[in-house]
Amino acid sequence: MKFRLLVGVAFGVLVMFTAARAWQLPWREYPGQDNIAVPPDYQEKTEWQFARLMYPPYGGFGGGGFRRRGGGDWRQGSSSWTTDYSAADRHVAVALRRLTRIHVRSVEQPVNLDDGDDVFNYPWLYAVEVGHWQLTDTQVAQMRDFLLRGGFFMCDDFHGTVEWGIFMETMQRVFPDRQVVDIPDADGIFHTIYDLDGRYQVPGAQYLRSGRTYEQDGYNATWRGIYDDKGRLMVAICHNMDLGDAWEYADDPRYDEKFAALAFRIVANYVVYSMSH
Repeated sequence: MKFRLLVGVAFGVLVMFTAARAWQLPWREYPGQDNIAVPPDYQEKTEWQFARLMYPPYGGFGGGGFRRRGGGDWRQGSSSWTTDYSAADRHVAVALRRLTRIHVRSVEQPVNLDDGDDVFNYPWLYAVEVGHWQLTDTQVAQMRDFLLRGGFFMCDDFHGTVEWGIFMETMQRVFPDRQVVDIPDADGIFHTIYDLDGRYQVPGAQYLRSGRTYEQDGYNATWRGIYDDKGRLMVAICHNMDLGDAWEYADDPRYDEKFAALAFRIVANYVVYSMSH
């Protein structure tokens, strides 16, 4: 009953996005770290789609290397925003189709904040490796507008104090007047579908080689966020964990099921929360 109620509320929220969908950009795909086959039903029109944020890489590293895979233009892919793309995104789509009643598209959509109002077509937006991002002033303003209008932003796969500092350089420009706080265990986002009181650190693929669940000096996973004036969580920050790798490697028998299971439960809760709050 609780889940049916939440889905009903989510449907009401999605109605507000229906008119905007007519102006949605066509589906597009870029070179990524882990591109997989395009599903046969990729053109199906649905009520929800995994929206992945495209962003300029942080310039403080001097450019090149990992931050600009291949040394090309971030707007053409092969950059830090494409980490785990597109395998993680499409595995999430499969999981949400199984775990919820949301009508989910089988392919993701890369979203560029410079593409006019396109971001407003997506109630839920995800970014990876935000310890390597650096939004422009125009993108910062667009991100702020998106969130204050009711959008939800989830970020993941960044570790330690250095990457936290880089992430916050941009986030404090988005919301200089709002604090990042720990999300309380009682918050609804941890109880929309699954009760997630017993959360633990979800490691990246490096765990398969090192046996460590942490990276750099990010020893402890933290679930933090930014709230609006009405107490709605706008930004969900998954620090010192790598849910993207857990989604991507969920079908790899070497990767522990307990990590992938928690990663999918987290994203299911976050998506339903974003559609119902």
